Amino acid sequence: MAKGGNAKKGAKIFKARCAQCHVVKEGAAHKTGPNLYGMWGRQSGQAEGYSYSPANVSKGVTWDENTLFDYLLDPKAYIPGTKMVFAGIKKEKERHDLIAFLKKTTTAK
Repeated sequence: MAKGGNAKKGAKIFKARCAQCHVVKEGAAHKTGPNLYGMWGRQSGQAEGYSYSPANVSKGVTWDENTLFDYLLDPKAYIPGTKMVFAGIKKEKERHDLIAFLKKTTTAK
């Protein structure tokens, strides 16, 4: 879970490791990866206008602290067949921080 995560530190992690492929701004265009705005509480593979892998669509996981914590450790193991070419974040504290940032910035208002 993201309990104890630091959103400010998570923002730095996002910028360094995620922003090349993702954005978190409402209404922004998708990049190589989908815009993550609104992903909190949404099922995998559901961002409108993004072409997901069949594996991501069929996984049907709902994104929250627990599912993201597991996914971010090793995306390819969590969703075999995903298009995401990210190796994952091994350090638990970094995952907690990133999740705190994502919850703060991607929750639809």
